[in-house]
Amino acid sequence: MYSAICYCDPWTALLPYPPLKLVDTLEKYTNMNATESESFANQLALMPPDQAAKELDANSESEAASILALLSPAVAEDVMLAMSDERRRAVFAAAPTLNSQQWTANLSYDADAVGRLMEHPHAVFRPNLTVTETIERIRKLAENTLVTYGFIVNDHGVLLGIVAMRDLLLAEASSTLNSVMLKKPFVLAPTQKVIEAMRLVVNLHFPIYPVCDETGRLVGTVRGRSLFEQQAYEISAQAGSMVGVEKEERIGTPWPKSLRFRHPWLQINLFTAFLAAAVVGCFQSIINEIVLLAVFLPVISGQSQNTGCQSLAIALRGLTLGELLPGSERRLVFKEGMLGLMNGALVGVTASLAMFGVAWFQSNEHPYLLAFVVFWAMLGSCILSGITGAFIPILLRRLGTDPANASSIFLTTITDVGSMGLFLGLAKMFVG
Repeated sequence: MYSAICYCDPWTALLPYPPLKLVDTLEKYTNMNATESESFANQLALMPPDQAAKELDANSESEAASILALLSPAVAEDVMLAMSDERRRAVFAAAPTLNSQQWTANLSYDADAVGRLMEHPHAVFRPNLTVTETIERIRKLAENTLVTYGFIVNDHGVLLGIVAMRDLLLAEASSTLNSVMLKKPFVLAPTQKVIEAMRLVVNLHFPIYPVCDETGRLVGTVRGRSLFEQQAYEISAQAGSMVGVEKEERIGTPWPKSLRFRHPWLQINLFTAFLAAAVVGCFQSIINEIVLLAVFLPVISGQSQNTGCQSLAIALRGLTLGELLPGSERRLVFKEGMLGLMNGALVGVTASLAMFGVAWFQSNEHPYLLAFVVFWAMLGSCILSGITGAFIPILLRRLGTDPANASSIFLTTITDVGSMGLFLGLAKMFVG
């Protein structure tokens, strides 16, 4: 992680000169017009960070800085971290001071912290300004940036309140911001986890949230949209990780790199499939004797996998949303085991009736025993898969591995081997 820490000063927006307009910056420092730069930035946003960093290598440091300013903070910082230290320092040096200071401050926080999503707050004012003076300053700022709220700070940069544009328009022209502002506003901390911040703001729906450090000093702002976009990406990446599609792989990822990401997991999955096949091979004699068992093998296995996937989805969702707190893991495993027991009993009745009907129709001499075997095999398999689906992601997290990365492969192996082995073992014990 880029370790240099240089906190930005949001109240520098109070200086007599406004920041450069982004379009002016692009046209001044790049050979592209604004439309071309935005199109290029959109393409970079779809690429893995290391690929986007390589694409930017063809641009000068000033051009790279201007294009990175068009990306969301989280995406831009991932691309910066993929750069070499020398290249990153050069890009920071070429960027406008406010941008480089904010990027440096953001990179001092953990990857899943609110501080990584911060933007520079331009509309920062003193509490003794009048409404008329504030509106005049906002008019100048609005030429260069979108102003949603005004942030009122003291001489030390401590946030005192927030003023909305509607309140300014309705207030007396001679009133000071101290009498108009909303005091003790809701704020986020830069060290907060994004998922924690989402839970706090889910019912607020503000477009922008101020971010203050432990002293109350305003260090940035975060768009509400950015909070949910970042977490939505993390959650959506889990489904791919479960089957070997890495989070770094996107639509624009070159096929050789996609192959490198995916193929090792397919090899592992093939090995686990051989294990399941070996279990079936151990009971080849009973299958040759009662061919009907082969018909019900995919039924037992498929039902077991579905039960396990339901349990796995709940466990991963709890881990992602922070609902699975330390100490609650045993309760989750027990609950999923009980659900496996009840679901297994219900589907076991249906499957056993189906086995009895087919065996009776085919004049098999053991229809009752086969139905008995199917019921208990279904019951045991669902209990096993329910417990396994909840336990595997918890175990992987404790081992320091991404729970979504290989849970599905391990779950498939255990449910296949367990369900098939139990079904054929019971058949050999009672019927063979």
